[in-house]
Amino acid sequence: MELTLLGTGAPGGLPRPDCPCAVCATARGGSARATTALLVDDAVLLDLTPGAALAAARAGHSLAGVRQVLLTRPQNGPPVELPPGLPRAGRVPDGQVLTLISGHRVRAVPMDAPGTGYEVTSPAGDRLLYLPQGAAPAGLAEPFPEPYDLVVGDVVGRPDALARLRAVDAVGPATEVVAVHLDHDAPPGAELDRRLAAAGARAVPDGTTLVAGEYLPLPGVPRRTLVTGGARSGKSVEAELRLETFPDVVYVATGGRRDGDTEWAARVGLHRERRPSAWRTEETCEVAELLRADGPPLLIDCLSLWLTDAMDRVDAWDDGRWAAGGEKALRARVAELVAAVRETSRTVVAVTNEVGSGVVPATAAGRRFRDELGRLNAAFAAECETVLLVVAGLPVVLRG
Repeated sequence: MELTLLGTGAPGGLPRPDCPCAVCATARGGSARATTALLVDDAVLLDLTPGAALAAARAGHSLAGVRQVLLTRPQNGPPVELPPGLPRAGRVPDGQVLTLISGHRVRAVPMDAPGTGYEVTSPAGDRLLYLPQGAAPAGLAEPFPEPYDLVVGDVVGRPDALARLRAVDAVGPATEVVAVHLDHDAPPGAELDRRLAAAGARAVPDGTTLVAGEYLPLPGVPRRTLVTGGARSGKSVEAELRLETFPDVVYVATGGRRDGDTEWAARVGLHRERRPSAWRTEETCEVAELLRADGPPLLIDCLSLWLTDAMDRVDAWDDGRWAAGGEKALRARVAELVAAVRETSRTVVAVTNEVGSGVVPATAAGRRFRDELGRLNAAFAAECETVLLVVAGLPVVLRG
């Protein structure tokens, strides 16, 4: 199955006229995106958009052989003129199958938002799933018959759609995932590529032709990632973004509970509201034990609170006890954690704090914590394929 993306943007495309935002300012040349439309084997056109015939010609294709034009998005915009020679645009009712004279089979997949998704099977048996903007499958068979060869959808706007597909193995290790319907919520430039790669997906320029089932190196999802940054830098949000397309994530909260502290409870509540409902939370500092066990991805938030607990256990805040064995005991616990990270088979994203760039603490105990956190961060980072520093909400890649 050959798939040509005539456009990869949201309705209205990018850049939009007179829009001053940073995304539109950088969406020039090869980064410009027309409204998403797909041409399948020169026989099926998914979504009718302005300039579709010209976009196909630019990509070296023609709409002359199109036998079916199918619509996915709700009909709440202005009508689009049908290019001469194309059949009338239509929509397949949810759950029904349309067999075309070209040999393609098209099944309408119910969505959880307005619009229609389509599963297209080629005469050779290759399978494509196309999802409309802002929508995810409303119901998926479990167990799923076999993974799709190619999934095209709103990865940035609806990452949970990809998580749902992965949960039933409709997206497998060999499935190519392409992000479309890209809009102002998509970061510009290389940051988009980096974020999609963390989800096992990629974006391509308008006019790109893909072959379903063709071997190509898929985006490598880092197995171990450390996200560091200052207070309110956006590091926890960045960590959550890196796992939002995966089901069954275990969120490891190392802060514990603080009875009577309403401000802390409010902080914890905000974190919980942001996380996908399918994620499970473990409130524990026994992180090494989780790393050694098999299971779904771990999001550890955060190492600085883990270190606070570790120093409490050995009474590291007292100078005398620190010198009498507390330092040795802490180093052993840190070494256990680092070894567990090195040997883990799980996907891990960990959050930590940068505390060495500000005011020097006034107490010996404060300076001790700063120094030990610096050592822990360096040792943990040494075991990670990807290390990010988040500054003012913007991730800076240090490794990976």
